[in-house]
Amino acid sequence: MKSSRTEIIRRVHKVPEVRFEDQSLTSFSGLVIYQVLFRVLRLKGRLRKCFSHRQDTGAYRHEAISLLLVVHLIIGYRWLRDIAYYRNDPMVMRVLGLRQLPDVSTVSRILRSTDARSIWNLRGVCRDLIIDRVRQMLLRRITLDFDGSVLWTQGRRIEGTAVGFNKQRKGMRSYYPLFCTIAQTGQVFDVYHRPGNVHDSNGAKAFIRDCVEAIREQLPWVQIEARMDSAFFSDEIVTFLDNLGVEFTVSVPFERFAQLKQLIEARTRWRYLQPDGWYFENGWKPKSWDRKYRFLFLRQRCKQINKEPIQLDLFIPHEYGYAFKVIVTNKRTKAKKVLVYHNGRGAQESVFGELKSQSQMDYLAVRRLCGNQLYMLCAILAHNLNRDMQMATRAPHRGTTEGRAPLWEFAELETTRRNLLQRAGRLTEPQGKLTLTMGANRKVQEELTHYLDTLKRAA
Repeated sequence: MKSSRTEIIRRVHKVPEVRFEDQSLTSFSGLVIYQVLFRVLRLKGRLRKCFSHRQDTGAYRHEAISLLLVVHLIIGYRWLRDIAYYRNDPMVMRVLGLRQLPDVSTVSRILRSTDARSIWNLRGVCRDLIIDRVRQMLLRRITLDFDGSVLWTQGRRIEGTAVGFNKQRKGMRSYYPLFCTIAQTGQVFDVYHRPGNVHDSNGAKAFIRDCVEAIREQLPWVQIEARMDSAFFSDEIVTFLDNLGVEFTVSVPFERFAQLKQLIEARTRWRYLQPDGWYFENGWKPKSWDRKYRFLFLRQRCKQINKEPIQLDLFIPHEYGYAFKVIVTNKRTKAKKVLVYHNGRGAQESVFGELKSQSQMDYLAVRRLCGNQLYMLCAILAHNLNRDMQMATRAPHRGTTEGRAPLWEFAELETTRRNLLQRAGRLTEPQGKLTLTMGANRKVQEELTHYLDTLKRAA
């Protein structure tokens, strides 16, 4: 329908008078879908069990503060003091099951009093939620990506931090947790907290064993595979994975084995792999190893000039116009499939980026170690719940790919927040029936109704 010019343009530009009244108005009407999701997942009950060993005597218990932090991060806030900007929002209080939100000092006190047992239980909740979802998806194969990510301080001295290697903030104290992510869902399965001055592989063997055993205990029919970078390359970890029956690929560091450079430079015939890519295989092993594994030597044509330090020429093969890579694996598929599979681990970096930029995982809320661990796990839960909601209400967009890309094309938390959550509304009770009234936007109505109807059927 065509509209006239007078119907479109407004000629009155008077500034309205501003008035503030308590009228049960909410700025986060879209949180109603998370209220249903929390009920479907029984999230409040799971959190209550995490802290059941504690004797909390105050009005605000640890499970209530943990859920508050999850919602705090879902709706887009970072600092604890930002709670003041929505402390009177009726939709937030209804989702949390509270009549009044706590002060910032109360939240800080609860975080500081968190203990290690509570953190261990909360890690179990993260694992259980993902295992429940994978069980419903009937997956036959799960891909685990292991890598660390730096969480640095802002010059403060915080318990458990240490000065370690950090390109962006040299000399800054930091944490360096080790993450296990599920490639098919793009969620964080578990996290192992460490100070910033440890190597990537520190504590990795025990952490890998815990993750594999947790999955096999609940999903014994699933084939588990793993991908890691060169920091995890060692006889201990490679043999450990092989003995567990886990299919793996691990990048091999040139700096530790000068023989690799000699093997590549002595090679005269390379087998075709893909356009501008060649390879050869070798059943090689370092002298200190007891068992041989499949080593793939890869050469890729590139246009970049080598800018590495000159000293690395002693270890890394250099030929102008080519880049080299070595992968060790126990997979028996073709070399091209192994390469595509191993390169797919780069998707984990996008998960870290989303966790830090949209779930505020890099924010250190207090000076106590367990308090910061609790905040980080709440950030991980916010990320995982956003993806769980989409998996529960949408069919997969693709099947399993060679690179193990996520089965869904997920909307990021910022997109969900902007399109659905941050919507104005009014809570009323006409004829005694609680009603949330929102603006008549057709697109918002379609998406919100779809989420609500699908989640209510699953409840």
